[in-house]
Amino acid sequence: MIKFLPDDINIEDILSYLPKESYRVSVNGLHKRNSYKDIINYEETPDGKTEFHVGRNGLYNSLPEYMFHPINRFDNIPERERKERFAEEYAKQELEKENAHKFFSPIDVLLLDLKTKVKEKINQLSSDNIFIQNIIGDTLTEKEKSNRFIQRTIPFLPNCKRIRGNKTLITFMLRKVLFEEGLSLNKENIVSEIHDKEPQYNSKIEDFQLNSMYLGNEFSENIMTFTINYWSDEECSEHFNLFLEELETYRLFIKDYFFSIEDELCFHINSDYPTLRLADDIIYNYLNYNTNL
Repeated sequence: MIKFLPDDINIEDILSYLPKESYRVSVNGLHKRNSYKDIINYEETPDGKTEFHVGRNGLYNSLPEYMFHPINRFDNIPERERKERFAEEYAKQELEKENAHKFFSPIDVLLLDLKTKVKEKINQLSSDNIFIQNIIGDTLTEKEKSNRFIQRTIPFLPNCKRIRGNKTLITFMLRKVLFEEGLSLNKENIVSEIHDKEPQYNSKIEDFQLNSMYLGNEFSENIMTFTINYWSDEECSEHFNLFLEELETYRLFIKDYFFSIEDELCFHINSDYPTLRLADDIIYNYLNYNTNL
């Protein structure tokens, strides 16, 4: 049984990794977009399967309403019977909607299965197609192309439209890329206080004071922060600045291709090792080179 699903993950991304006999899908929502809360909820059925309730439009929602319900259902109801008759007609319409959803559910599930297969085929073709990757990444500089983190991320470029703005998929991608380089990563949102030293708008316009409506130049902003747990005896030396430069180049690359304009990305490098001390009577640390101290 699945224990946790992020809010911004699509049902196709889940079904690609599940055996067909292990789940059921019910399309019974009104969402016109599936970028957030595509999966309303899910539950375990008595036969051990997982039933997903998907919050997107089904075939019933795409067809004219008069095909299923009388157009003038609530017209010409006598005023003295309006309360009772309205409740009766409303109950009939809800039953008609339920029956229509059940009637079209096999087609809805078939279309969803087709979308899942198409997405899988596109992922297989795009992840191995160097030609498409080069077309999308044709503006990369030589410095970016030689970056080891960017090189591992280039196969994701054909899917940048689907990944862009989806914080869950971005996290999965970064974890995979950095894990292959021996780095672990944790995601957290940090609320930062931003101070604009040169605000675009002044507190007054000519002789008219705006103090009552002026918002100021300080505001709070959520910044997606990834903590990278890292320690390498080979690179945490005089070459450490090169590692920081590589990460900064990679951060800007991720923002350009996978982040929305208003979002901010930050890498925070952390180490679980004890800090280095020049004088310590309890924990003895030794430098790697002669400091003449």
